[in-house]
Amino acid sequence: MRILLVGSGAREHALAWKMKASPLAGTIYTAPGNAGTAALGTNVPIEASDIEGLVAFALEKSVDLVVVGPELPLSLGLVDALASKGDDRGPLCFGPSAAAARIESSKVFSKSFMKKYGIPTADFAVFSSFKKAKSFIEKAPWPYVIKASGLASGKGVFIPDNQEEALSVLSRLLMDGRLGAAGSEVLIEERLSGEEVSLLGFCDGKTVRPMPLCQDHKRLLEGEMGPNTGGLGAIASALPEQLAKARELSTAFLEKASAGLEAEGSSFVGVLYAGLIMTAQGPKVLEYNCRFGDPETQVLLPLLESDLVPILVACAAGGLDGLEIGWKKAASACVVLASEGYTIADDEYERDFFDFGGPADTILFHGATKLADGLPKASGGRLLCASAWGKGIDEAVDLAYSRLSRLEISHARYRRDIGAGRKFLRPASGAEAGAAVGVGAASVVVPSQDLSAALYASAGVDIDAGDKAVELMSTYVRSTYGPEVLAGIGSFGGVYDAKALGKMRNPVLVSSTDGVGTKVKLAALSGRYEGIGRDIVNHCVDDILVQGARPLFFLDYVATSRLDPAMAAHAVSGMAESCREAGCALIGGETAEMPGVYLPGEFDLAGAIVGVAERDELLPRADLFVGDLLIGLPSSGLHTNGYSLARRIFGESGLDRYGEILGRPLIDALLEPHRSYLGALKPLLEAEPGLVKALAHITGGGFEGNIPRVLPEVLDALVDANSWPMPPLFHLIMEKGGVAPAEMYRVFNMGIGMVVILSPGNLKRFTSLLASEFFVIGRLTAGKGRAILDLGRVRP
Repeated sequence: MRILLVGSGAREHALAWKMKASPLAGTIYTAPGNAGTAALGTNVPIEASDIEGLVAFALEKSVDLVVVGPELPLSLGLVDALASKGDDRGPLCFGPSAAAARIESSKVFSKSFMKKYGIPTADFAVFSSFKKAKSFIEKAPWPYVIKASGLASGKGVFIPDNQEEALSVLSRLLMDGRLGAAGSEVLIEERLSGEEVSLLGFCDGKTVRPMPLCQDHKRLLEGEMGPNTGGLGAIASALPEQLAKARELSTAFLEKASAGLEAEGSSFVGVLYAGLIMTAQGPKVLEYNCRFGDPETQVLLPLLESDLVPILVACAAGGLDGLEIGWKKAASACVVLASEGYTIADDEYERDFFDFGGPADTILFHGATKLADGLPKASGGRLLCASAWGKGIDEAVDLAYSRLSRLEISHARYRRDIGAGRKFLRPASGAEAGAAVGVGAASVVVPSQDLSAALYASAGVDIDAGDKAVELMSTYVRSTYGPEVLAGIGSFGGVYDAKALGKMRNPVLVSSTDGVGTKVKLAALSGRYEGIGRDIVNHCVDDILVQGARPLFFLDYVATSRLDPAMAAHAVSGMAESCREAGCALIGGETAEMPGVYLPGEFDLAGAIVGVAERDELLPRADLFVGDLLIGLPSSGLHTNGYSLARRIFGESGLDRYGEILGRPLIDALLEPHRSYLGALKPLLEAEPGLVKALAHITGGGFEGNIPRVLPEVLDALVDANSWPMPPLFHLIMEKGGVAPAEMYRVFNMGIGMVVILSPGNLKRFTSLLASEFFVIGRLTAGKGRAILDLGRVRP
């Protein structure tokens, strides 16, 4: 079959994805489509509002089935236009006529229809005059919601907190014309209280087949705060208990509406969508929609076990009655990623994004994306939608956030509480006697003596896991203590005896703080955490070493979405090992569990170090001269920089490859811990303090970003990139990623992690004292405080 799909959002990508899996689907044209639909068929540059263009295209290409996603072309009469132009061989249309679509396109019609056919809904009043609406508001008999009668892309519902806000909304709609014709007539509707549920059903004009129930999140901000949006996430359940609820509600709200529309002479074909609210008086309709919802489609179609195409054809041809529709016994969730200015200002938004793939039972649907020079770009609004499915809602939510974490994009936002406060779709279960504890919109029942633990647990924080983590890591931490540590783990603060510093002539404290960066994503992916603990300590040790300091004590910070005691203990064991090697006390730290801040499976690692140096031995020294040598000490790998670029190049599926090039799997090379240079340089610095003039730690920014930090403004550092062998890992990155040599040396350390500056006359003495491999990589020359790279024969 040749299929024309109309629309350009994540809903349409989900429809194309599900249709593409059908053996009946041939070419899928999507008008206008997005970068996601382009990968599944052919995008056609016809806007969804161009009815004449869509009809002409469908007839020209002899399309067999037209599937309409958004409401606008339905309200403009696309189905009617196709019916009037086609013949018996014309396309079948999945979608309602313009008359039937009024159940969404005109809220005034819809509310009057519900009242006529006895469908429970909120009380309401209709106004086109600001003066009359104002008068009603001033003596309204119930709390109210204001709705624009026409189509407003999900942004025509306003929930004012007070009369002043209500009048401001009415003024914008009725006097300023802020929503144009869509807001020229408004409903002031009774504000109902209860949990909202979405019920969608396939319709062929007579028969209705309900889909699983959904619950979405319409507000922009966590905790159901901020303005309404088109929807920023949803959950759905096709478990038996929930399917039974869907069938029961369908009888009252979908079948009744379908029969009413048929009686009006406007039989409904397509997807009929009832937005319900579960009030104390029973379920009521908030609104009807005449099409698949977005983001509801992105959680419903992954649960559909049956072939979608025969269902669409049966609806369009009036044969739904004899068709059985199967659903997976599972639940699903999706999280929408939107541009930073979504609902505010997206006109100039355009960003590259990188997708590293995701776990099984997840998929990424494209929304506001487009192809530019063959590459996908995010172009403003609701950009992408991470969908997932699992045995239950919590598992699906965790998987959806895990899928989202595999993306890299700037200036984007998402809600971190999808699924929270949504109880209607969760299975009923018996509860022990105890005290009910409310947390936000959710509640749990616990024994009364455990109230504080329950408060944290219901917010996703496991106090017991935190206690277990402290227990596991305490042995490692205490192994770094000497007599100078007076109070450490378990105390409010670390206490360090400074009397040993009294033996120094003029001691100066030196401190630094840093993080590991996106290397933590690879650690989480592989479940290997000890090396990442060594990374943070060694990085900080090197940062104070370049100022001539030896470390005294270190403090760590581990933050995660959900605390895994074993993970925290492994990371801390790595820190403790590096601290022992450095003669440094791991005096304290913080392990924070923040489910609302980090995505499931994500964590971050940072640390702070304090060291000491003699004031007259601080580096860099002032006596740097033209002709001084640059000595490079080899790195152990990428250290802690350049991982975002490396992950973009390799993704996450080939990390066990390239053993023949690297001598070990790629993941092992990438996770090699940061080298500490303290062991190599400390004996030298103590034996002859004046021998080394300066040290530069090559971290983020490469040579050009780090060597200038130790140079006076009158000197340049000339670095010969051919004076040391480039390690295979950097060759591989440059080749596979097509990265230019200049960019490689700006991002990566390229095999040199520490640069030593000394006078040429001291090279022989330096060689005799340094028990480490090194390379003479350049010299100082007159200049302007820059590092200048001679790339010479370096080639990609």
